[in-house]
Amino acid sequence: MTSIRGAEMVDWNLAVATATRLVRPGPEVSRDEARAVVAELRRHAKASEEHVRGFTRMGGDDLHDTPVLVVDRPGWVRANVAGFREILKPLLDKMQERRGSSPGGAVLGAVGGKVTGVELGMLLSFLSSRVLGQYETFAPATRELPAGENGGGRLLLVAPNIVHVERELDVQPHDFRLWVCLHEETHRTQFTAVPWLRDHLEGEIQSFLGETEVDPMTVLERVREAAQSLSGSRPEGEEGDEARSIVEIVQTPAQREILGRLTAVMSLLEGHADFVMDGVGPAVVPSVAEIREKFQQRRARGASRLDLALRKLLGLDAKLRQYRDGERFVRAVVDEVGMDGFNRVWTSPNTLPTKSEIAKPADWVARVHRKAES
Repeated sequence: MTSIRGAEMVDWNLAVATATRLVRPGPEVSRDEARAVVAELRRHAKASEEHVRGFTRMGGDDLHDTPVLVVDRPGWVRANVAGFREILKPLLDKMQERRGSSPGGAVLGAVGGKVTGVELGMLLSFLSSRVLGQYETFAPATRELPAGENGGGRLLLVAPNIVHVERELDVQPHDFRLWVCLHEETHRTQFTAVPWLRDHLEGEIQSFLGETEVDPMTVLERVREAAQSLSGSRPEGEEGDEARSIVEIVQTPAQREILGRLTAVMSLLEGHADFVMDGVGPAVVPSVAEIREKFQQRRARGASRLDLALRKLLGLDAKLRQYRDGERFVRAVVDEVGMDGFNRVWTSPNTLPTKSEIAKPADWVARVHRKAES
């Protein structure tokens, strides 16, 4: 772990312990029911490979070497802490250097590491009951988190959350589980069939983190401004940040530019997964129309007023827009140039859509197709 004289910059073990302690219990199921759910999710994940490959025309039998892990909420937390720990290491090393040379750095490190660990744990406990599945790509391979032979990640399916949502929506469980697997398998296909994608995303994230202010007073001032904005207690006459999340407020101009590129990529990945899920669905998921309608309503309304407030605070409303805008982009491009034409998007980082092209698919078609054909 990154540490200063033994004091961790982030107490990762405390983050896991905090999240595990605070995580909500899953839906009530018997041991036999739990085993049946796990077995069915594994079968659906396997079946989804062929469905997704056939529909997207991406990848082959040799590309899907990444494991499928059916996990509970604490298992999802542990996987994500391992991923955060890996991706944040360069930033924490830089902060270690800065803090280690300052008076009282060791004390600040010890206190700050505990506080950050608790805060991260609280965030993950909130998210752990909302994620149905995830393709985790950054955590190094371990016995608990195996990865593909070629450096890939692993597909996580969060069984208690899938059961909770299928009951909440009152939909056919077998159909809903396959529907979810189709979405998550699309993400696995994206990363296994496009070998440069992981490194590209990691490079963008590291560029974003590299622009982070590491001076503690600067960070504290930004967080104070963010808190005032979100609580409505900013000084009179300061306007303009009411609709922005804490993620957006605590940023430099360079980070906003990088975030624009990351937002475009994530919109593409999420929208593509939704497009594939709905494209494959009618042939293999009999009740797909009912599931989609009810699930969209659930996405739009949130679970409660508190949930809506937290979504705004954490910037999760942007995530919901990514699904909608990205799916609209993919559909428009496929309608214009077909699936093979759309798949040019995976040629290189230069053929990825920009944030403005996500909103105007015709601009991407003009840049990538007509330029290549001229």
